[in-house]
Amino acid sequence: MRATIEAKGKFKINDHRGLCADPSIKIVKCASNFKSEIYLTYKKQEASAKSLLSILTLTASKGAQISVKALGEDAEEAVQSILKLAKNELYIPS
Repeated sequence: MRATIEAKGKFKINDHRGLCADPSIKIVKCASNFKSEIYLTYKKQEASAKSLLSILTLTASKGAQISVKALGEDAEEAVQSILKLAKNELYIPS
């Protein structure tokens, strides 16, 4: 039996629009490439990183600290990919 791998990370939203539709779509596309369950958390509210509607319900604004958690065989790779996306493509510093 294989142990479930858990990985975590954080990033801060620096864009004045917050975590709106455009960056959320990029996160969903990135997360959908992995088998792991991936979640974003803001103010104790958890959202599936594979669901646009779920991410948008976080209503994270500029300055928000977003936690990323993944559970599964490719969890570490999934979290690192989302953090890289946040830093390089969404212009959100980690």
